[in-house]
Amino acid sequence: MAVKNISIIGLGLIGGSLAKAFRQEDKNLKIYAVDSSTSSLRLAETEGVIDRGFDDCCFEIWNSDIIFICTPIRKTIQFITQLSGNISGDCIITDVASTKGEICDYIEGIEKPPVFIGGHPMAGTEKSGYSNAFAHLFENAYYALTPTKTSTETAISTLQKLLCSIGAIPIIISPEKHDLVTGCISHVPHIIASALVTLAGNNENDTGLIKLLAAGGFKDITRIASSNPTMWENIVLSNGKIVIDLLNDCKKIVDEMINNIKSTNNQEIYHFFDKAKAFRDSFSTTSAGLIPRNFELIADIKDEPGIIGKIATLLGNNGINIKNINVSNSREFEQGCLKITLSDQSNTDRAFEILSDFSYKVFRKD
Repeated sequence: MAVKNISIIGLGLIGGSLAKAFRQEDKNLKIYAVDSSTSSLRLAETEGVIDRGFDDCCFEIWNSDIIFICTPIRKTIQFITQLSGNISGDCIITDVASTKGEICDYIEGIEKPPVFIGGHPMAGTEKSGYSNAFAHLFENAYYALTPTKTSTETAISTLQKLLCSIGAIPIIISPEKHDLVTGCISHVPHIIASALVTLAGNNENDTGLIKLLAAGGFKDITRIASSNPTMWENIVLSNGKIVIDLLNDCKKIVDEMINNIKSTNNQEIYHFFDKAKAFRDSFSTTSAGLIPRNFELIADIKDEPGIIGKIATLLGNNGINIKNINVSNSREFEQGCLKITLSDQSNTDRAFEILSDFSYKVFRKD
């Protein structure tokens, strides 16, 4: 199936990045968008990312070959209902929601459902909105596809090829398995990260000491707590049963640790940390995960005048895009004091090589 027209409903971070990626790949592709933000639509038009933007579905949207719905799941279901009676029979509808069971069940329950393939790109950042979108967001990132009863082989193949063209790695998975996996490695971790921040906030006092010292590792492990609250309200409710089951499992693990500490069970406490370390160390260091990663290097340098400027100049002169560079004053368990945040993996790899070649002691963050 030749794809000539694509529509994107919801021109935020994911939708905007899809539009930019498709435009970068194919200048002749017709790309239309629907969004409530007029400013985002006009900016995307001015940049040449989309051909036209609309505040609601219309003729151009209905006559697209593929429609990506990039909105929270409740809105996604509303748009599917709106589109069903207007699109052609071979138009492919897909979404990008973080849960798949609810929406795939909805498709299965419609009397005359459209061609629908559930989708979930394993990529993103804590930032939101079209202004934070970028074309290479999906490069080397897994992109889960969850077929339904209306997903023809032709439709699946067409979507796979389109996603491969922007550097994504499509994987076929059932909605049930998808929601269990994402519950384990994304949904529950977001809840726990927010719980840790809440715990810290509840124990903060007028000295502000917790916020002062949280700038190191604590800030790293709770980074995802800065994500969009509305989006996460939708996600945890949509995957509610699995999330509750997993949280109960997590409570059991915490309760066991409490009991082991009370009884001074050294062997079980050691086993807890050792088992977790072994499994954590087995994770891939190259593939993109579900929770967006930070591209960071840590440099072990002496405190001397001009050192930050010297390193920034060195990297800048070599075309390295630095997002942030700062001294980490709270750095327990870190191997250096200068934290350099880069834009992507290729910039990180090049920066590591350049700094190493100039005899700086530099470490990658695992």
